[in-house]
Amino acid sequence: MKKIVLFLAASFLLGGALYAQVDTTAAAAALAANPPKPQKKKYDLSKRANDHFLLQLGYTNWTSLPDSIKTGNLPRSINAYFMLDFPFKSNQKLSAAIGLGIGSDHMSLDKDLNFVNVKATSARLPFNDTTRFNAKKTKLSTAYLEAPVELRFVSDPEHSDKSFKVALGFKFGTMIKASTRTRVTQSGGDYILKESSKRYFNTTRISGTARIGVGHFTLFGSYQFTKLLKDGVGPEIKPYTVGLSFGGL
Repeated sequence: MKKIVLFLAASFLLGGALYAQVDTTAAAAALAANPPKPQKKKYDLSKRANDHFLLQLGYTNWTSLPDSIKTGNLPRSINAYFMLDFPFKSNQKLSAAIGLGIGSDHMSLDKDLNFVNVKATSARLPFNDTTRFNAKKTKLSTAYLEAPVELRFVSDPEHSDKSFKVALGFKFGTMIKASTRTRVTQSGGDYILKESSKRYFNTTRISGTARIGVGHFTLFGSYQFTKLLKDGVGPEIKPYTVGLSFGGL
């Protein structure tokens, strides 16, 4: 009787060991066939600074200029935007941003061209009007209320103020003001004449934008798809800008 009990116990233990081995082998095969997906890293974005404020200073130029129009000095663009940034849940290195701000271009024209008369009543904008007075220097400025939109990538979302970043997007704007600042020479002396009128200008602006850099500083570029002037009032000018952008907050 004792031998029978020992035989049954040994058989039970051997069968359990064989079953466990088969079960482990099957589990390993199932795991190899369907490996677990790696868990995506979750970043703490509560304290990050990701270009919620953008200040840009750039060099601006015009395309399609005729020989009769020449720019002078250092034409420039100054822009300032407040941005809201929305990280993607599927990939926190990517985000979409939208904002609001002011974009302005300041174009100095060659002194030999004399006077840009934005207050003229002629069908075309006179870029070298000599009928009123002799002008030593003219600067044409345009300002827009703009809504920039960007698709952003940052290599380390938790420390974007120290990381590599790239952004592509558009700016949609409406003109606030177009004005000239002219130094006029007369027999009684020199004085500054300021005039403004949007009569000759296309008041809608759509531009493509790009930024690339590290941390708070990025190089930026923009190209205006819409023409600066209305159809038929002057050359088909399209401004473009390259410069340095500072991002903070």
